[in-house]
Amino acid sequence: MDVRVKRVYAPPAPDDGFRVLVDRIWPRGISKADAAVDLWLKDVAPSTELRQWFGHEPERMAEFTARYTAELDANAAAAELRSLAADHDRITLVYSAHDERHNQAVVLAAYLVGTVAG
Repeated sequence: MDVRVKRVYAPPAPDDGFRVLVDRIWPRGISKADAAVDLWLKDVAPSTELRQWFGHEPERMAEFTARYTAELDANAAAAELRSLAADHDRITLVYSAHDERHNQAVVLAAYLVGTVAG
């Protein structure tokens, strides 16, 4: 399973494969055409409460990963995304956070490929 992550503000590339926006809220300042996503799967994003608690604070990443993984285990959209990933040679999880290491797409990619308990 080839799962990649990329900021929505970075230009889309032909090698991105199937692009899935994994934010609950549409990214500011970018049109749907510029985002070039094949699917907006907002239900796979962390709950509003978890997202607000996390606030992209690096010191909260481990706890965020544990809480988000628990949400994913009970999330039908996560199963849908896993199926999509199996059906495509490559998927790119697109997100809007500034921090490229501490965000839900990083956790979600690891979850999909099985490197995070789930």
